[in-house]
Amino acid sequence: MTDNNNDMINDILNQLDKEKAESENTNSTPTDEPAAESEPKLSDTRDLGGRTVSDYERSESNIEKNEERPAPVRRRISDGAAPLRRSFSEEEPDSPPPMHPTSSHMQPADRDTVRNSAAVKRNSTHHKKKKKRKRSRLPGVLILTVFIFAVSICLSLVIIAFGKDVLGIGKDDSTKMIIIPEGATSEDVSQLLYTEGIISSPKCFRLFSKLRNDSDNYLAGEHFVSPNMAYETIIKTLTTYEDEEQKEAVTITFIEGTDIFTCSEQLQDAGVCNAAEFLYAFNAGGFGFEFEKELPTDHNPLKFADGRMEGYLFPDTYTFTKDMDPEQVCQKIYYNFNEKITANNRLQRMKELNLTLDKLITLASIVQKEAPFREDMNKVASVFWNRLEKPEQTLGKLQSDPTKDYAKQIIKPRLAVPNSEMINAYNTYEGTGLPPGAICSPGLDAIDAVLEKMPSDYFYFVANIYTRETFFSQTLEEHNAKDAEVKAAEAAYEAEQAMLKAQEEANAAE
Repeated sequence: MTDNNNDMINDILNQLDKEKAESENTNSTPTDEPAAESEPKLSDTRDLGGRTVSDYERSESNIEKNEERPAPVRRRISDGAAPLRRSFSEEEPDSPPPMHPTSSHMQPADRDTVRNSAAVKRNSTHHKKKKKRKRSRLPGVLILTVFIFAVSICLSLVIIAFGKDVLGIGKDDSTKMIIIPEGATSEDVSQLLYTEGIISSPKCFRLFSKLRNDSDNYLAGEHFVSPNMAYETIIKTLTTYEDEEQKEAVTITFIEGTDIFTCSEQLQDAGVCNAAEFLYAFNAGGFGFEFEKELPTDHNPLKFADGRMEGYLFPDTYTFTKDMDPEQVCQKIYYNFNEKITANNRLQRMKELNLTLDKLITLASIVQKEAPFREDMNKVASVFWNRLEKPEQTLGKLQSDPTKDYAKQIIKPRLAVPNSEMINAYNTYEGTGLPPGAICSPGLDAIDAVLEKMPSDYFYFVANIYTRETFFSQTLEEHNAKDAEVKAAEAAYEAEQAMLKAQEEANAAE
């Protein structure tokens, strides 16, 4: 293709030379007398390969005028001297290089050769520049292509991520309870859902809610939603009354000091949920509440597994519905406990006392069982604090009757395989220090009594089970004396009650 281009260019240049020659012949007119040539004329063109200089020719000045122009006579530079022919190789090194002859001094064939060579050079230079321009553009094109490709991938990933969040694809299917406050706006609800891990983008949720015209129609109260729900389902759940409203409501009160097994039976008897399913869900936990972060992560082999979350069923009055999901029942109870234990800097105070949450609830459950009144709870808690911090006084044993009862009445009957080591660990007459777990559900009074840690010198106490009066002692001798008095008072009360019962039966027989 390069040869064709060269031929075409040469043809065009040859045509231009012919036109120029014709124009020169037309413009030139013959004269009567030939003008003397002022400059020498080259008769022979320069050989481009051998680089030889042609001889100078000059016309004779004494030629007569004739009708026909005589042939030009070569004029020698000097008599007997050979024509001047000097090659470039013979030139002196200091002499300047010979100048190239112009096109006007060249024969047509030589001019064509020179122009062909020039055309080839021009074409070669043109193609080199073109290739250079192509090479210089290539890195920029590659960078732009990579940039566009990277941006496209990022946009695709973002769109896919938001799409999965909107549709709830690939997300957790666990149910979470959220409490929407009165008058909550779309911004409040979106932030609440984001905090609870239901959605990933509050802004996207607000936009979706705005498109549905449900920005301020959220219903206050408890709602159960799941991360794998689509935005459409979540908004519908939070803005419309579900079938739960048509179910029969059940109100249950868990009193202080009740164990978790008794509470599960209450739920089953009321038709809320199955007792075994409730115990499984309640002990499993993992609902994401703040207090759950404070639970022990290591497994204690002496802790009763079926009562792992004993003590965390906060005693209160709850409203459930018939045939409720056990996980939803657990979350309502977990939520209430979380609200109570995180209020009034209780967790901060707990850490100041170098207590874990499990130890706090365990000690509070013992105080709950031992002291019926708030004013006695501080003193009972101080007794156990003294025994824990000064084990030399009582051999490190708490010696609480409720712990012995829990080990024998609650744990032992529920063990598939007898475990005396576990029974003794819960029985504080046998084991030292705190038992492996709580023995009941303590109320706020018992928890706050432990956190208060009232200073005292008491190491013993005894309570009258009939009058519910508690007596405190510093030494074992004082305690034994008080214990004898209490037992005598209880015996007298029992005798009196037996006499009254016999009298009533006699009166009824008459």
